[in-house]
Amino acid sequence: MAVPDWPPLAIVIVTYSSGEVVEGCLRSLDAALAGAGPARVVVVDNASADDTVERVRRVAPEAEVIQTGRNAGFAAGVNAGIAAADGCDVLVLNPDIRLTPGSVLLLRQALALPGTGIAAPRLTGETGRLHLSLRRRPTVPRALGEALLGGHTAGRIPALGELVVDPAAYGRPQTADWVSGAAWMVSRACLDALDPLDERYFLYSEETEYMLRAGEAGFAVRYEPRAVAVHLGGEQSTSSRLWALSSANRVRMHRERYGRPRGQLMRLAVGLNELVRAVARGGAGGRRHRAALRQLVPLREWPLLPDEEGASATASLTRDGSSPAEKAPSPGYVCFSAQDWWYHNRAHSDFQLMRSVAAHRKVLVVNSIGMRMPMLGRSTQVLRRVGRKLRSVAMLVRRPLRELPGFYVMSPLPLPFYGSPLARRVNALLVRAQVLAVSRALGLHRPVIMVTIPTAWDVVRPMRRRALVFNRSDRHSSFPESDRPTIEALERGLLESSDHVVYVSTALMGEESGVTGDRAHFLDHGVDTDHFRRRPESEQPADLRAIPGPRVGFFGALDDYLVDFDLLERIAVELPGVSLVLIGDATVPMERLTRHPNVHWLGFRPYERIPAYGSGFDVAIMPWLDNPWIRNSNPIKLKEYLALGLPVVSTDFQELANYADRVRIAADGGLFVEAVRATLRDGGLQPADTMRGSVLGASWSSRAARLMALAELPPGPR
Repeated sequence: MAVPDWPPLAIVIVTYSSGEVVEGCLRSLDAALAGAGPARVVVVDNASADDTVERVRRVAPEAEVIQTGRNAGFAAGVNAGIAAADGCDVLVLNPDIRLTPGSVLLLRQALALPGTGIAAPRLTGETGRLHLSLRRRPTVPRALGEALLGGHTAGRIPALGELVVDPAAYGRPQTADWVSGAAWMVSRACLDALDPLDERYFLYSEETEYMLRAGEAGFAVRYEPRAVAVHLGGEQSTSSRLWALSSANRVRMHRERYGRPRGQLMRLAVGLNELVRAVARGGAGGRRHRAALRQLVPLREWPLLPDEEGASATASLTRDGSSPAEKAPSPGYVCFSAQDWWYHNRAHSDFQLMRSVAAHRKVLVVNSIGMRMPMLGRSTQVLRRVGRKLRSVAMLVRRPLRELPGFYVMSPLPLPFYGSPLARRVNALLVRAQVLAVSRALGLHRPVIMVTIPTAWDVVRPMRRRALVFNRSDRHSSFPESDRPTIEALERGLLESSDHVVYVSTALMGEESGVTGDRAHFLDHGVDTDHFRRRPESEQPADLRAIPGPRVGFFGALDDYLVDFDLLERIAVELPGVSLVLIGDATVPMERLTRHPNVHWLGFRPYERIPAYGSGFDVAIMPWLDNPWIRNSNPIKLKEYLALGLPVVSTDFQELANYADRVRIAADGGLFVEAVRATLRDGGLQPADTMRGSVLGASWSSRAARLMALAELPPGPR
């Protein structure tokens, strides 16, 4: 039987000292996969103290083993496995799960049903006894019902119980608010659309929170009883520490989702439940409930991890009740950007990635240190460029985003004379001293360092770091004003020495694979779909609404090494009844275009206003030059246009191959003008909703999660 055209499948198993149980899990996979096609097996080991890794390699030599070197909890392990399984649907398993034959195919069929994002099997014990795994959304009334009536009695009344207790319910397929997280399959679309599992919980409630988010995003959680998984676990019911952590995390999740007042109500309800059970059972029988009360009164903000309190009771837990190894503190990040926060478009990938990382880690963005000093006769707008850099340096160190208190931006004073070896050394010392001083002040003593601009290699080479990531977003040696041999040598140093090299261009990644090997990773651009949404005409800017339609538009930097100005002028001349709207800073005089009455150059507009302008375009264009810079590019603008539901016409470059069903691609100027005409006539290749829907899963937070998973793993052998 042919396997349907589903995404590839990865099976992620998170282990910690799981040697006694993981072999059985791995041995069950062959029969479980019958009819479902092959699957990658990814075992994420959280610093096991036993021979777990050796057993995995002996029983399943084809499995990919990720050794994290720490134990940050179950969610962190799952996130690391998901990050390693880019493009795959993912089946998450506890190591004490045994899948029954054919169960994976049944889960994949359930996952393929419209609107489904998560599929889960029936869980049983070794004797075949049903495990109650279906759950309703947690609420304060349900927590009170369980406190006063008991979980099983309250579960018979949907409004008063979270646990589904009716045995008949477990015999039919259905959707659920959430299910037990011992075995669950997640679609690639769901993974791409949501932020990763929340690692702050350490253990318990992380799967609850994720599944509730999935449902709220339109991805159903589907239960498939024909797929059966045998679960050997149950340590939560016998371990006081696990029970206490589970109870406390129920409260933390309610607080995070609904605010502190409702979190306090949930705390009272859960506390009442534990108090009633502690009194009723007394002695040894009430031990776990007394442990829960000790965690609830008082309740810590988040569970302590090993780096915070040695081998504390909370920190010494794993999902199966064992004690973890010491966990290294979560690192901060220092990013040497190719842009300047204070005057470039903040949609650039290094800014977007670091903003998303800053939701979880402390981040210092170092504004661009340039690739050469602007010079008269060689550079455009020299005085303006020098002036804006000096104004940026005067900003010193700031926290520009109130909602991200851990996100810092600094502008060091550089001396960008990269053609002279002596000047390069002096500049590197000067910039490094400034960055180190700020890093120490912020407590960033051994950060992950991400480099986007190659001239930072001289600066970071001797710096202490957790890992070095080269964000290979462009081939900077192709920049027209660069000292090509110097920049190529700096790029080569980064390619050879970085722990990870992340690419947005498969073409460039392929060209450099001989240098990077398995350290290269494709990390596609994301898009802020909440920001880039279509605005009604009433919300579009007045200066745009004053321009007659139809409007053919472009937003972004109007740089002479990127944009084909001859093509723009040809559009203006050959389509005189069309308004050509250009939004962005320009590095060249614009009179050659603005002399045409149908060309409207609006200049720079802030990032916050760009979607409102783009919403007024009838056709969005990408009129790129054909040069090495563009051929190895992957413009963020493309996803932003699509998120706005705009029809797009573009000149050709390799990464467009994946968008041929949505973008009209023109090989020359004449064909480009004809493609614009056709698009104005028929509205584009796909409806606006289809265009937008095609990029809804491409969140920056999902890209940042993969970046963090790569950067925070111990480096592999070189």
